[in-house]
Amino acid sequence: MTLAQALAAAAHLGLERLDAQLLLLQVLGRPAGERAWLLAHDGETLDERQQQRFTVLCGRRGAGEPLAYIAGRKEFFGLDLMVDRRVLVPRPDTETLVEWALELLAPLASPRVVDLGTGSGAIALAIKRRRPDAHVLATDRSRDALEVASANAQALGLAVQFRCASWLDGIAGRFDLIVSNPPYVAAGDPHLGALSHEPRAALVAGADGLDDLRVIAGQAPARLRPFGWLLVEHGYDQAAAVRGLLSNAGFSRVASRRDLGGIERCSGGCKPELG
Repeated sequence: MTLAQALAAAAHLGLERLDAQLLLLQVLGRPAGERAWLLAHDGETLDERQQQRFTVLCGRRGAGEPLAYIAGRKEFFGLDLMVDRRVLVPRPDTETLVEWALELLAPLASPRVVDLGTGSGAIALAIKRRRPDAHVLATDRSRDALEVASANAQALGLAVQFRCASWLDGIAGRFDLIVSNPPYVAAGDPHLGALSHEPRAALVAGADGLDDLRVIAGQAPARLRPFGWLLVEHGYDQAAAVRGLLSNAGFSRVASRRDLGGIERCSGGCKPELG
């Protein structure tokens, strides 16, 4: 079977061409950026072992398994992260949250930051990479997720502290920034079926998807320094509700930010000086 025939077979199974190309490069042991190489060598052949592996990988992708799990890697904010079924796949939309966080941290020297529900460590590690002087703590209630995040920190050489905790429970001290991409999907959301390969506990937060956001908004003021900020990611239709939670918790300057698709993806607020 030639490379061209392998891609044609994947297309017949319903795979998108980009996905099939990335899987084929993985089988060949070549970097993900060498799609042009496939075009230039489409007459080369796969051996039997490579054909079998490509068929298996195509089957996994065809069954809806995220490409990142199959590859075991995902790029996020310029970082090459290890990911597997223990954590959610980092999404490009979450980079909006990191960009906002870095803007707020820009005028501060050696800021203290905590990332709640860190998962793969994506947010905490992206902040630490851009702000080496920051003291970054990352929490998660899943010890499995913390194993992934710790491995990523070690591989990237980034000194982030990790703690097993449910949001801010047991976390001492005050921070300049609290940031979180918590579960925010409603229990009955019809889109959950498409996310069946990812950990449900990292997705679902009660009947309206706001249970964890309520807890975070309630806990955060006591753990922020004056003029410190809380930033959270949320669902495409939850911005107004989350702004309400932040206002009710005493935050000022409450606002939302849109992702690249124009959706209000993140909301945040500032702790008043005397709050």
